[in-house]
Amino acid sequence: MFGDLLGNMEQQQAAMREKLDTVELNEVVGDGAVKVTASGNGEILNVTIDKEKIDLTDMEELEDLLLIAINRVLEKSDAAEAAATQESLKNIMPPGMGGLGSLFGK
Repeated sequence: MFGDLLGNMEQQQAAMREKLDTVELNEVVGDGAVKVTASGNGEILNVTIDKEKIDLTDMEELEDLLLIAINRVLEKSDAAEAAATQESLKNIMPPGMGGLGSLFGK
C-alpha cells in the first residue's frame, strides 16, 4: 500500500512541477516602470524596464523597484506552488483519507 502511495506521490510531484513550469506570474511596480515574470516554480523568466517611466540615472530607485517586483512575484509563485501541492495531496490520499492532506499545509 505505502509503496503504491509513494510511487504515486513521485508521479504527482513530477506532474505538478511540469504544470507549474507552464504557469506565468507577473508583477508590475512603479506605475509600469518594472515588470517581472516568473514561472510557478519560482524561476524568473523575464524582466522588463520601461525607460519612459523611470529615470535610468537613478539606479537606487531602479534597484528598489526590481527588488519589490521580484519579491512579490516570487511570493505569488510560492502561493501557486502551495496550492498545487495541496491539490496533489488530495489526489494522492487513498479514498477516505483525503482530509489528511490538510495536515501538510495551509
